[in-house]
Amino acid sequence: MRSYKELDAWKLSMELAQKIYEITRDFPARETYGLSSQMQRAAVSVPSNIAEGSGRNSRKEFVQFIYHSRGSLLELETQLELSRMLGYLHEEKYSETAKLITRVHRIINGLIFSLKNSRTTNNPQPTTSEG
Repeated sequence: MRSYKELDAWKLSMELAQKIYEITRDFPARETYGLSSQMQRAAVSVPSNIAEGSGRNSRKEFVQFIYHSRGSLLELETQLELSRMLGYLHEEKYSETAKLITRVHRIINGLIFSLKNSRTTNNPQPTTSEG
């Protein structure tokens, strides 16, 4: 049984969460309880749902949590775009982070595909690389 910590989706989404915390540190103070907080929560939700889902009893449940993870990722993508539009984020940081989000999205989609197409149902962990 593989640990969720071995999944590329979890590792990369943890990297993304760290990056979001670094980015939002430079947001205006008035956004501390607004956009900064929302972005941080969405970013933390991505790897958290992967971890929680991996502890479930079935692949079907795991997949459901991965879908939640992907939803949080798309929420974060929207918030990142808004941050750029509001001038809180320079184009270089925006582009770098948007590319990371796209990469995480692809890997999460691969994990979903792997889980849904796996023949074993007694172990919720994928048996192939998700990336």
